[in-house]
Order: sequence, then C-alpha cells, then structure tokens
Amino acid sequence: MHRRLCLGVLASLALPGPARAAYPDRIIRIVVPFPPGGTTDILARLVADRLDKRFGQHAIIDNRPGASGNIGTKAVAGAAPDGYTLVMATINTHGINAAVFKSLPYDPVRDFAPVTVVASTPNVLLVNPAAGIADLAGLIRLAKEKPGTLAFGSTSTGGSPHMAGELLKVMAGIDLTHVPYRGGGPMLNDLIAGHIRIGFDNLPSAIGHVRAGTLRALAVTTAERFPGLPDVPTLAEAGVPGFDVPAWFGLLAPAGTPRPVVDLLQSRIAAVLAEPETRTRLLDLGATPGGASPDAFAEIVRREVARWPAVVARTGVTIE
Repeated sequence: MHRRLCLGVLASLALPGPARAAYPDRIIRIVVPFPPGGTTDILARLVADRLDKRFGQHAIIDNRPGASGNIGTKAVAGAAPDGYTLVMATINTHGINAAVFKSLPYDPVRDFAPVTVVASTPNVLLVNPAAGIADLAGLIRLAKEKPGTLAFGSTSTGGSPHMAGELLKVMAGIDLTHVPYRGGGPMLNDLIAGHIRIGFDNLPSAIGHVRAGTLRALAVTTAERFPGLPDVPTLAEAGVPGFDVPAWFGLLAPAGTPRPVVDLLQSRIAAVLAEPETRTRLLDLGATPGGASPDAFAEIVRREVARWPAVVARTGVTIE
C-alpha cells in the first residue's frame, strides 16, 4: 500500500501545470516525541508557525512523549510515507538511543527520510542560585567532598543532557546521581523550586531562566561559547578539557517518502530558517539555525549512530 501511495504522489508531482496535484493540500502533522515546553517542542512550534505564515502550509504539533522519544519516533516510522507526517527528531532519537537501548523499536537510519536540521544548540549545566555553587570548580569540589550525594536532573534517560552529565562524571572524576525527568519543562520546574540543585538541559528551554536569574548557568557543553551568553564558559574552559557535546534537532519523514516531497519540504523549511526574523528568534532562544540538505542531514544521523556506542561503553549507561 505504501509503495502504491509513493508512486502516486511521485507521479502527481511529475505532471505539468494545472494537472499537477498540489502538495501539500492538507495539514501536516509534526510529531514531537517529548512533552510540551522542552526545546524539541519549542523548535517544532516555531517551524510550524513560520511555515503557516510564509507559505500557508498548515502544520499541527502532536506531542507523543515516552521512552526517551522512542514512542513518538516509532509512530512516525510506521506512518504513511506521503509527506504529511514528520518527526522532530533529536540527537538522542537518532543517535544516542541506538547505543543506550538494548532494543530500539525503529532503525534511525533505515526507517526515515531525513528532511533537514532545524537547529543546533549547546546543552547547559545549570544550578539553582540558592544551591551555593558559584562555578564548575565549586561543583567538582563539592562532589568530591560528598561523593554520590549530589543529584543532577536531565530531560530523560539517555538524552544528550543526561549523557553530558554522565560524561562530566567520567572526565571530572566525580560521582553524581542522575534524576531523569520526562522532558525539559518538568526538570526545570523542580530545579527552580529547589527540589534538585543541579541540572543539564538544552539551552533553548533554559535560556530564559538564565537571563531572568532564576537559574545560574555554570557552563555550556559545546567546544565554543554560545554568542547569546558570552559570559558563560564552555566546560572545557571551566576545567574539563576536551569536553564537547552539542545537540541538534531536525525533521524527518518516514522512509519511502518521495524525494520531490522531501526536497520541497527542505527548501521551504530552509527558507523559513534563513529569514532574519527566524534567525534572530532562534539565536534569542539559544539555538543556531540549520537548513542542511537531506543528504547532509542523513550523514549527520549516520555519524551520530556510529559515535555514541563508545561513549556508552565508557559511562556504562544502558536502558532495557
């Protein structure tokens, strides 16, 4: 059935002039495999809003959280390959999860047609301002004085914020207890309330709290500082040389989606991301705009899938 559908869409795109069926001619569904309020959700809603305003291309957001993004991602892997169902994927749904889960309900390479990277961002190491931790050196010192007693929250088990925390433990030689949450929103709420003292999050969902002073950013996880927070050092600068864990977010369709449909989606999304208004908004959020070609994005996914098994072997993180 999917093959017949693909051939039908492809044939319609090849027809000349008035005979060509318009794509898209109905609402596109963007599945966000994480709860509302986190970085993935924020970026998906921004793209949907700009597609609507610029091209009149209506898109709705369908939040399907659970299992570190696997539930929503699996749903898209099994959807009709017609361009009307996309997933806002992340470095963990299409990279880390393949390493940390003993069994993954989809293949991040074989089951998807990459469209484009929407944005990349640092992860950020955060503390509650009342926690008494002024900088990374202070955190490391406290962790070494009281091994195993400090807890850090993250957006999910196996997500890039979690893995950034695990890598910090290994590289700094400290013992922290991981507290997983179901998304950035719930974790940030507990961090602000003081239920946990330390957290790792993607920068876009945390940057407003950092600027408002309700959370303190100790360091970003990328090799370079983020331009929107020039006073926040990298973890490498702050005392952990060689630390570099960026995060990316991108849209993928089910495998078998006709290439003309994928190319049209990529060109429209890239045009949206190139708009000065969108670029400014993304930088304000803590993200760098994307727009990569489908082939370039496919290579990013392949590289991430190959990268993380070594990190997982080093940290010992696995999920049943």
